Amino acid sequence: MIELIPAIDIIGGKCVRLAKGDYAARTTYSDNPLEIALRLQEQGFRRLHVVDLDGAKENHIVNLRVLESIASQTRLVVDFGGGIKNEAALQAAFDSGAAMVTIGSLAATSPELVAEWAATCGADRLIVGADAMEGRIRIKGWKEDGGMSLEEFVAFYMQRGITRVLCTDISRDGMLSGPNIPLYRSLMQRFPGCRLIASGGVSCTQDILALDSAGVPSVVFGKAYYEGRLDVSQLLQHQ
Repeated sequence: MIELIPAIDIIGGKCVRLAKGDYAARTTYSDNPLEIALRLQEQGFRRLHVVDLDGAKENHIVNLRVLESIASQTRLVVDFGGGIKNEAALQAAFDSGAAMVTIGSLAATSPELVAEWAATCGADRLIVGADAMEGRIRIKGWKEDGGMSLEEFVAFYMQRGITRVLCTDISRDGMLSGPNIPLYRSLMQRFPGCRLIASGGVSCTQDILALDSAGVPSVVFGKAYYEGRLDVSQLLQHQ
């Protein structure tokens, strides 16, 4: 069964979701992310994707305490991203309980640096964020071209032993329009060793089952969960 990774996106210490990365198109689902994490654990989830959206915007970690509270008070395997721009921030995330760290724009703008981090802390502890639109990597809040194609990005990191790739189809993120299965299928065919994490567009249980049938290893989802569109018990019965 596909690995299920619910997401908690943080702005101002609250659990929110954006539409296509637009900070102005924000929905707040909870004032207490820890409560959400505890509920996810109780339901049977094992993984969690935490994104410091304030950190991503400000270029430094802002909501480290949220990570600390979730990592210390749940058994969830947490990956954390947002605002990690240097080795000190990377270490702070690990010290605060992150099992893995997701690197976003920096993975496109400074790929050699991220590759060095993988050599230092272990490639399995890093997830590189491939935020894509029309086959191109986007950076800086998805507003600028990242200077490489999606396939070039994945190939660079696969060659350096970093196989965890979180691929977000920007056009579908937060839109409940269904995941871009052809995109993920083509990436899996091109890079069979990639531990791909699909992100963007999940709207219902069937979307996740379709990703599973397509051979996608993992999926991140948020809005569909918060709006009660997923049959959690059905999805978790094979976890």
